[in-house]
Amino acid sequence: MAVKKRTKIAAEFNMSSMTDIIFLLLIFFMLTSSLVAPNAIFLRLPGTSAPPKQVSTKKSVDIGIDNTGLYSVNGRTIDLTALETELSVRKEADNELSITISPEDDTPTEAVVAIMDITVRLGIDAILTPAAKE
Repeated sequence: MAVKKRTKIAAEFNMSSMTDIIFLLLIFFMLTSSLVAPNAIFLRLPGTSAPPKQVSTKKSVDIGIDNTGLYSVNGRTIDLTALETELSVRKEADNELSITISPEDDTPTEAVVAIMDITVRLGIDAILTPAAKE
């Protein structure tokens, strides 16, 4: 009488330790993602929730920035500190002042951010547009 050997190899994989690791990673990433604060500039974007406004007669100040970082207000060259004082004087004269920032191509980002920082401090609405091609 021949005795048969029962040597079957189990082809199972225990997944319980893998699910524990996945849940721990999930909890870790959920907790750390809520702690990370993005370093971004908050912009007020135009929306359509309000009814359309009447065409405004107020004058908009155009601030141009060339690719070397020189500033101009309505075509007149000015430095950054004089620009801030001029904008604050205009803001006091006209409470609804708005400006248009028009940087040229290859303008340093720092120059644009400096203007945006001034407008945020003074509470002036600013629109960033590409520079007009001549």
